[in-house]
This record gives sequence, C-alpha cells and structure tokens, in this order.
Amino acid sequence: MAFRLKTELARRFEDELQFFKGWQRDKKGVGAVIPTSIYTARRMASVVNPHSGLPVLELGPGTGVITKAILERGLKPSQLVSVEYSSAFHEGLVRRFPGVDIRLGDAFRLDEVLAERSKEQFDCVISAIPMLSFPMERRVALLEDLLARVPAGRPVIQITYGPLSPVIKMPGRYVVSHYDFVVRNIPPAQLWTYRRAP
Repeated sequence: MAFRLKTELARRFEDELQFFKGWQRDKKGVGAVIPTSIYTARRMASVVNPHSGLPVLELGPGTGVITKAILERGLKPSQLVSVEYSSAFHEGLVRRFPGVDIRLGDAFRLDEVLAERSKEQFDCVISAIPMLSFPMERRVALLEDLLARVPAGRPVIQITYGPLSPVIKMPGRYVVSHYDFVVRNIPPAQLWTYRRAP
C-alpha cells in the first residue's frame, strides 16, 4: 500500500512538472499552470456513456489525467480518440496509454487531424482546450464543429477557469448549461456542457 501511494505521488509530481514545463514553452496553448485535478477529471468523464457503442473524443489531454478518468468509466482504450497539440505531451500520452488513438494536431483543424475518422460520430466530446486564449468566433466555430460530431442530445463538456461560459450563448443554435464548479482544482474550475438546440 505504501509503495503504491509513493508511486502515485511520484507520477503526480512528474505530471505537474511536465505540465509546468509545457506551460512555460507555450502559455497560450496550455491553459493552466498545473494539470487538472482528479476530481475535475472524474466530473468531466462522468458525461461518458460507455455503453453507447460510440467512441469518445477528447481534446487537449495534456498529461492524461482526464484520459485516465475516461478509461476508468469503462471505455475500452480503442474507443477513445485523444487530440493533443503539444508534441511533448503527445509522446508521453502514447507511452502511458497504449491502445488509445492519440493524435498529434490542432483541435481547430479536426477534419485534417482525424483523417479517416473525420466522418465518425462520437458519444460525447471532453475538451480541455484553453478556449479563453482564442477569439470568440473561433470558439463558436469549434463548438459547432464538435456538436456536429455527436448525436443530438449528447454533450460537449468544456473546462474553463473564468466565471462565465467560454462560448457565448446562442439559443437558436445550441444550449449552454453550467455543469459544475470544482473547488478542488488549482485554480478552481468551471465545467460547462453544450448540446445542439432541439
């Protein structure tokens, strides 16, 4: 038990160090100074329906905290597609999560990144893209692209560190809902879900 705890603490320290280095290299592309907390990761992963038969799309996995929480929901590794912008994070994810379809690329160019999977439907989208780093028109365009990739009624969940939804409300086009406020995250995190308008 003590060895397992020590190993887990060492992994967390390594994740935080790697994340901080990534943030130093690209402050705009990495939206936080340290990785998402396990509590936030589990809340985000809670939207996954592992029995839908559809794969899950994850954007901005970073060091893999949310990736791990998604797999713990019972999803098979082959049913998870993760898109990471940082080549350093991508290499670590490939080593840590064999069997997961981990792609290096820009979430704002998904057709290109997903290639042969670009027409595939996903159960949901779990996004840690630092939305506040981009102009609002790019955020809206990305969200609408993501919503076209999930069945009606299924969510795109987004983490942000601001008090408001990082994507403006457009009631005729999509529905915005506040999902959770996670205090046990540094900084505290807001979670938002988006669904296609009925």
